[in-house]
Amino acid sequence: MKIQIFSIGIALVLVFSSCSNFLEEKPDIKMVVPKSLDDAEFLLNDYTTMNTAYPVYGEWSTDQYDVSAETFDGVMNLDQRNAHTWTDEPYNDVVQWQRPYKVVYNANQALDIISKLGAESASEKAKNLIGMAHFFRAFAFQQVAEVFAPAYQQETASAEMGIPLRLDPGIDAPSTRASLKHTYEQIISDYKVAAGRLPISETIKGRPFRASAYAGLARAYLYMGDYQQAYNYADSSLQTHSELMDFNILKATDNLPIPKFNVEVLFAAVSANAGPMSLFNGLVDSLLYKSYENNDLRRVIYFATNVYPENSYGFKGNYDKANNNLFVGLTTSEMYLVKAEAAVRIGKISEALLAINTLLRKRQDKNNYVPITETNPDVLLLLVLQERQKELLFRGRRWSDLKRLNLDARFQKNLTRIVNGVTYTLPFNSRKYAFRLPEPVVSVGKLPQNNR
Repeated sequence: MKIQIFSIGIALVLVFSSCSNFLEEKPDIKMVVPKSLDDAEFLLNDYTTMNTAYPVYGEWSTDQYDVSAETFDGVMNLDQRNAHTWTDEPYNDVVQWQRPYKVVYNANQALDIISKLGAESASEKAKNLIGMAHFFRAFAFQQVAEVFAPAYQQETASAEMGIPLRLDPGIDAPSTRASLKHTYEQIISDYKVAAGRLPISETIKGRPFRASAYAGLARAYLYMGDYQQAYNYADSSLQTHSELMDFNILKATDNLPIPKFNVEVLFAAVSANAGPMSLFNGLVDSLLYKSYENNDLRRVIYFATNVYPENSYGFKGNYDKANNNLFVGLTTSEMYLVKAEAAVRIGKISEALLAINTLLRKRQDKNNYVPITETNPDVLLLLVLQERQKELLFRGRRWSDLKRLNLDARFQKNLTRIVNGVTYTLPFNSRKYAFRLPEPVVSVGKLPQNNR
């Protein structure tokens, strides 16, 4: 179906950030004020605002790719080089902080409009829009927290700093950082409201539906280490929408073989410019590439052979069919992996095997399909995590996965890069896993910087 993207003809001059004024410039009071249900819908249907430019700093710091010396020296800007080498210098680019908070503002504005509509606020359309607004707010908060807050641990979450939680469209109240516990309580709460109000299906591309909210909950609970709830919501999402692409019918010779808005997409979202991880800059980690068996079709669907450097590969398996942005949305393939991992961790071995093999059947050559049959929980968990990395690379999941898995001694990993003869290391227990807030946010907004 043709992508339906709506733009709102309401001139709002907004510069978004979680600082003392949140919006550095207020709208001209002579401009039209949004006040109808259609206005709320237009705000939420603004695809460019609500579905794009989510943070990518964390992924720049992961172990799934590298860059050539020429790219590092001649293409990457200072912030990208610092993120790539874990240098932890001040960051001045605020866009990756501002853009998700613009999503939050639009969501809050829509909720405020609907709350003042009287009887119309009880309509089915209003109910669905309320669900959309809560979903978008939860997703934006989740994206910011995964990059700029530390890994979630139940015993320390109340003491760790989370992110600012803007819950109304007011622009004058100062921003403060909620605790990590409160941050995830809000994310969970918003997703649950969304799940109760979103429709079962959605024909407008880019809008969430009920399975999207269940998927957001599954992702959040997995990150929090609540595996029973992660299993429950991944299962609920898949019961609502379970389709997978069959890689046997994709054309490996295409430059970008995976269709945009394909049947797996539960919510379409893309990052800010991928920079060093774009198709023509990012070099897929060689050991990761070699981990794909010959019967694994991801080996030819995901990777393009580079002319230079020799024996290197770029990533072409983008779910947004794009060269310069990462797909960071929600998919059924991710939900099968969440269900499989959570099932192993709570002792549901047969359910774990069914989930992981359902995915692999669509990823392996149909004439050489080899299912996983391992029943030892420790070994099976490792296999599922390996499949997770192989399936979800360049999908905005690796940074948060490294953070949460580093809490388990079995999966702790020190990251190392050599750039221009200099060795850089990120220890598994580093406070750098909570990315530095951009300096303008700290200085103007008077927000505390992350601990080091």
